[in-house]
Amino acid sequence: MTEFLVKHFVKDYGNTESADVRTSYGILASVVGICCNLALFAAKLLTGILAGSISVMADAFNNLSDAASSIVSFVGVRMAGKPADEDHPFGHGRIEYISAFVVSIFVIQVGLELLKTSVGKIRNPEEMLFRWTAVAVLALSVAVKLWLALFNRSLGRRIRSTVMAATAADALGDVGATTATILSMLVFGVWGVNIDGFVGILVSAAVLWAGFGIARDTLAPLIGAPIDPAVYKEITEFVEGYDGIIGTHDLIVHNYGPTRSMASIHAEVSCEMDVRRSHEIIDTIERECARRLGIFLVIHMDPVETGDARIGQYREMLRHILAELDGRLSFHDLRVVDGTERVNLLFDLVVPREYNSEMRDTIREKVSDEVRKADSRCYCIMTVENTYCAEKPEPE
Repeated sequence: MTEFLVKHFVKDYGNTESADVRTSYGILASVVGICCNLALFAAKLLTGILAGSISVMADAFNNLSDAASSIVSFVGVRMAGKPADEDHPFGHGRIEYISAFVVSIFVIQVGLELLKTSVGKIRNPEEMLFRWTAVAVLALSVAVKLWLALFNRSLGRRIRSTVMAATAADALGDVGATTATILSMLVFGVWGVNIDGFVGILVSAAVLWAGFGIARDTLAPLIGAPIDPAVYKEITEFVEGYDGIIGTHDLIVHNYGPTRSMASIHAEVSCEMDVRRSHEIIDTIERECARRLGIFLVIHMDPVETGDARIGQYREMLRHILAELDGRLSFHDLRVVDGTERVNLLFDLVVPREYNSEMRDTIREKVSDEVRKADSRCYCIMTVENTYCAEKPEPE
């Protein structure tokens, strides 16, 4: 069904980097979500009234909020697809994150209302009627919501959409909530025990959990999230793949929407290379990165000493020491300054993001001590900095 809808309603559906194609995907997901959720709302509301079940009616209004969320998603995707203009030179892609956050607010609001209603139901229980038609409607709802979750997840992965990822997570939460509602009706039908209000609390908890999760995931790129290790690897390997580039460090990526990113990186080149040749290589990499990866890359050129064997030995010594202390440590910009009685090693030490100020001070002392043990004449003068890369890949 997903492939059928995509092929019939998204023109040039394979070109997912196109803003127009992304907008078409967003419109398709939003319209399908609105239609399905409105149909489920009507069916559940009627069923809940006939059965006298607050959990069923609560589930119905949850579907109504989902329809409203789909409308917000529709508007957000349309606005995010607008090109750059005089007031927004980097485009409007971040509106997609904002619309996803609005969706999370809707979800949280519904969860709070469900919690309030469920507590009232426990304090003042009402008569409940068991109907197989209600169970059948809810079972159909589970099937539809499960398909919606898979549908939005599939489309979201194709165009890297946070809105669709949020919608998919919300739909999966609804699957669990509706399943719990079915359970409460079956318990009442078999044993005559009314657990409707308690199940309503479980439903509200599931909805609130989904809402806060969506808010957390959509605020991250707006506030400034660490670099996805896959993206970090892709950019660094791309730059280091060019002849004349010895190594890279200090990669920073700024996200202006799922399809627009800017990045800066330090690229190491031999100090013996002609500066005009180095500049030519850097220019080529920047142009090709924009064309092939779709990333506006700015490269800072770092000349490094490659012909001095002694500096090479110090570099290998540091690599070995850091690997022994913590395999995640790295360094760059090594300079060697000779004194009359000592050798100063100046470099930047890069540590994992989990390192706080105390841990940075500790690792600084350990590195210095190990270097002195390896060569008593060497003294470390280092700048310790946290990496901008996330420790683990971002969830799909």
